[in-house]
Amino acid sequence: MNQIEMLSQWVAESQNVVFFGGAGVSTESGIPDFRSQDGLYHQHYDLPPETILSHDYFMSHTQEFYRFYRDKMLCLDVKPNAAHLTLAKWEQQGKLKAVVTQNIDGLHQKAGSRKVYELHGSVYRNYCMSCGAAYPVEQIAQGEGVPHCPHCGGIIKPDVVLYQESLDGRTIQGAVEAIANADLLIVGGTSLVVYPAAGLLEYYRGNRLALINRDATSYDQRAGLVIREPIGKVMEEISSLLDA
Repeated sequence: MNQIEMLSQWVAESQNVVFFGGAGVSTESGIPDFRSQDGLYHQHYDLPPETILSHDYFMSHTQEFYRFYRDKMLCLDVKPNAAHLTLAKWEQQGKLKAVVTQNIDGLHQKAGSRKVYELHGSVYRNYCMSCGAAYPVEQIAQGEGVPHCPHCGGIIKPDVVLYQESLDGRTIQGAVEAIANADLLIVGGTSLVVYPAAGLLEYYRGNRLALINRDATSYDQRAGLVIREPIGKVMEEISSLLDA
């Protein structure tokens, strides 16, 4: 039995599957990640992405932040890939209990997933920093310069967790409970180097941990299965085996 067959058997035997994913889940939809050879960290800007996407930079260079944000972080036309679609199907079947994601692109929800813990927020939620009014992403994408609230004139900020900012407490709590109660935890498309998000794996109490990532991670030695293939391809194959 190969690794994909083994993972499909684990899925078939499990009733409380949780998926923990990172940027690699969305690269097959055309969204660049940060750390791969083609990622944002390897492209040339006047400042590194982690500086531009920091709280301090947002507050002090808001216009420059939004120029980068609109250019590189808003990928509104992309579509879910096989990984997103498979996870949504498993949720509808009652097998998958939650998705915990580091991504801000909303692709899990576009695929049909409902129980999604977005650790780093979402580009689809935006709010006025002064009065708290909510605005759709189109308000950001279609504008120029710094978006301001038409009600009070305050600056509109994306509901994404910038560098130097804390993760949302309720989101963390929900993710921790989901991971702690999982009988199968599938981790995919993440290098597991971004903390505190990666630290949530410590709450997993089960003995079926599967890692799907093209590069090695610090958790490989602790996983029951390690699959070094594109996650969309893997999830599609598992789905086919389960449906056969």
